[in-house]
Amino acid sequence: MENVTKPWPALWSLVVGFFMILIDTTIVSVANPRIMEGLHTDINAVIWVTSAYLLAYAVPLLITGRLGDRFGPKNLYLIGLVVFTLASLWCGLSGDIATLITARVIQGIGAAMMTPQTMAVITRIFPPDRRGAAMGLWGATAGMAILVGPILGGVLVDGFGWQWIFFINVPIGIVGFILVTRLVPKLTTHSHKFDVLGVLLSAAGMFLLVFGIQEGQSYKWGTVAGPISVWGLIIAGLVVLALFVVWQWVLERRGGEPLLPLGLFKDRNFSLGNATIMSVGFTITAFPLPTIFYYQVVRGLTPTQSALLMIPMAVISGGLAPVVGRLIDRINPRWFAAFGLVCLSGALFWTGALLKPDTAIWMFLLPSALQGVANGFIWGPVSNATTRNLPPRQAGAGSGVFNTTRQIGAVLGSAAIAALIQARLAVELPAAPPGASPAGESGFTGALPPFLHEGFSTAMSQSVLLPAFAILVGAAVALFYAKPKVVQGWGAAPSKEEARSGEGEPEAVSRDGGQRNR
Repeated sequence: MENVTKPWPALWSLVVGFFMILIDTTIVSVANPRIMEGLHTDINAVIWVTSAYLLAYAVPLLITGRLGDRFGPKNLYLIGLVVFTLASLWCGLSGDIATLITARVIQGIGAAMMTPQTMAVITRIFPPDRRGAAMGLWGATAGMAILVGPILGGVLVDGFGWQWIFFINVPIGIVGFILVTRLVPKLTTHSHKFDVLGVLLSAAGMFLLVFGIQEGQSYKWGTVAGPISVWGLIIAGLVVLALFVVWQWVLERRGGEPLLPLGLFKDRNFSLGNATIMSVGFTITAFPLPTIFYYQVVRGLTPTQSALLMIPMAVISGGLAPVVGRLIDRINPRWFAAFGLVCLSGALFWTGALLKPDTAIWMFLLPSALQGVANGFIWGPVSNATTRNLPPRQAGAGSGVFNTTRQIGAVLGSAAIAALIQARLAVELPAAPPGASPAGESGFTGALPPFLHEGFSTAMSQSVLLPAFAILVGAAVALFYAKPKVVQGWGAAPSKEEARSGEGEPEAVSRDGGQRNR
């Protein structure tokens, strides 16, 4: 293990940037209607602002961890922070939707360079008996960022304009750069082989799949260009992703270093946990979009007012998470996870039922409170059950796959909800009467005439059902988690079997920072 006398200041300095990039996965949702108005664009285009960021964020995650090993996690984190901060400035200065989407892609690449380095630094500078607390801070940061993003976004959009959800990153990025430069030590580097073919296959497969799903309604689920159809793109994406998995298996059998260590999936809980967190990523990205559009477009709430409806969720989640965290070492985490996931599904079905033009606004505080209960029971138990059975030397690789899976779920959720919203608007919005402003299926730009409120509300209500059902799948999967092994936490003594195989040696983690099998 690296000899670092003050690991906590180093971790806190990294958390500043980590919190910032995670907020940017959710902060845009509350600003979407204002971006549509300001850049004169439509629903599908504005949702690409989120999808492009998530896609550029998710695809490189499996390789940027290795780049950190090769060139030093501190160096790669700082490069990613500079890229992210400059791209944020570019986002705020964008004068059209194409420029904003391009800037968000660059921003996502910067975020992908930063995220794995926080985990790598934790595993390399904290002794085993203190590493659990550090991981707890890392996980709490991820959970709070998802809740804080929409609220902060609402305040910034109302007070200064949508551009400030990006401009705010500039001073934070500068402070984060100074802190990391001064407080994070330079760690030893390790050589790695880079799976270039794996990177290309995963990137191409994800792009084809996401583009096909999100743009399907725009092309009437027919021809995109020449012989290329929407369904052809989706099928091609699935085929390329299947080839990626096959290539990872071949590479692992040859003794190479695959991006996706398939051996990790031999652990039942790891496989099931990744399926669960994919459904979570899908749901938490998908459900805010139709609800925020309803709040602002139908009910006329400001971004701040619509974000404040999420306060019960944030408060209850923040209070419950530490309590649940203390219990999951003694009680099978599958019961906590399944309960939380069912609560989240129930909250979304409840919200969908309330999305009508005349529902009292205060009533939305009730499902928001239930969402808070759900969040308090989801994050800790799911992450604990997923990685707890892995030997310490595989912790870094396991965490990398876990984060990547969550982001892939988020990308698919963003694309799927965009397609569904467009499809339901095409069905539910009536034709405009003479003299009224029309609202086409993708030409809606934020100014909604009263005669369209009923149809728009119905379309948003129907759209919420998609993430509600998706999270139910995650709940069903969680019920099949096996009882975790008796190996307790990061600092536990190895079992006899682990001692014989070397898997339980703390030094195996400290030598390569948990990245050997990444």
